[in-house]
Amino acid sequence: MAGRTVTVGEVVLGRVRAQAEVLAGLDAAVRADEPDAVHRMRVACRRLRSAFRTYRRLLAPAATDELVAELRWLAAALGRARDREVLRERLAARARELPAECGPERVAAELERWGRTEYRRVWPEVVAAVDSPRRKALADGLAALLADPPLRGRAGRAAGPELARVAAREQRRTAERVRAALADDEGEGRAEARDQALHEARKAAKRARYAGETAVPVAGRAAERYVERMKAVQEVLGEHQDAVVAATALRDQAGASAEPFGYGVLYGQELAAAERARLALPEVWARAAREELARFS
Repeated sequence: MAGRTVTVGEVVLGRVRAQAEVLAGLDAAVRADEPDAVHRMRVACRRLRSAFRTYRRLLAPAATDELVAELRWLAAALGRARDREVLRERLAARARELPAECGPERVAAELERWGRTEYRRVWPEVVAAVDSPRRKALADGLAALLADPPLRGRAGRAAGPELARVAAREQRRTAERVRAALADDEGEGRAEARDQALHEARKAAKRARYAGETAVPVAGRAAERYVERMKAVQEVLGEHQDAVVAATALRDQAGASAEPFGYGVLYGQELAAAERARLALPEVWARAAREELARFS
């Protein structure tokens, strides 16, 4: 992109075009339930939705509202299967590491069966979504937007300063969520509220990471460093969320198990994993919170 001043509108449309192509190329793979296909399609939905929300001021008012809603719908339809797949893999792997007295192989086999049953139960939702008129309308809507982008005047500004400004804004937004989560003491009846606050911080870090990814073609290594730091925040918060979800699933399934003791040990391990992630957050965030990280210069 050297040789002339690249506009922020060009960069954002390039991001949208690339992710729309990823999305369009995955329908057959998802139908065939190929490894990682559902995950990749879900991520493409998230990146597109994040681009439309993060850079909405570059586009005509309400121009992408319907697309954002439909991307949310598709990601949710994919997510129910993907979340069960991830949960099954996590719990079965950890079950196999249990001490012998916990019946590790029996617990792992139970969790594998439960996870596969849950996956099969929601899989028809994925196929129905991919084959639906809504999915085709979403593809058509993305193609129409790219064919005639509803850009506003500010989209003509130089990309570098605008992308850095947006990255700084997303960094501040993430900071607010992280501070709120860390300030939310557990207390009596507060664990659920704290966990939700940490989940909201994770979503903010992910959106900031995607803003950094958008800037990489222009800002290079500086934007890549920003992405790395925000990804680290997202990952530690993702580990917290995964552990909370896993603990809830274990609690709900323990009563039907032939090895309830093993489930109890796993439950304790997941609670400990969630706490370790929460305690690791301040240090990880400190590296992502530096103001110079978003300057891209």
